[in-house]
Amino acid sequence: MKEQKPPFPPFTEETAKQKIQAAENAWNAKDPDKVCMAYTIDTEWRNRAEFIKGREEVRAFLQRKWAKEIDYKLKKSYWVHSDNRIAVRFEYEWRDDSGQWYRAYGNENWEFDENGLMQKRFASINDLPIKADERRLV
Repeated sequence: MKEQKPPFPPFTEETAKQKIQAAENAWNAKDPDKVCMAYTIDTEWRNRAEFIKGREEVRAFLQRKWAKEIDYKLKKSYWVHSDNRIAVRFEYEWRDDSGQWYRAYGNENWEFDENGLMQKRFASINDLPIKADERRLV
């Protein structure tokens, strides 16, 4: 049986927002083994200046990310969609092991296969050092 991750394309605004909320929930759970299953075996990513190919590289990337980004908290919001594509805006906050907090802002472009798995993810992200009392995502 083929892997599937509803909702499936073609997306409506409602189903695109469902997909975004599911992604936000999964990333906030910080479980690389579960999160990577939302992507095709041969998924292609650009995350900042890093190029990632395949589900196993996604898993390794997420393990590194959440080991470094302590107390990670993410919020995604709908930007636009088409048949099998969704664009989102996001921000997330995290701290490093010295206690310095950061807020990251960015945009992602997603492309899905017919089974609702993400084939491509292109993320542009900027980090801003913040003080602990400036956090918004608690």
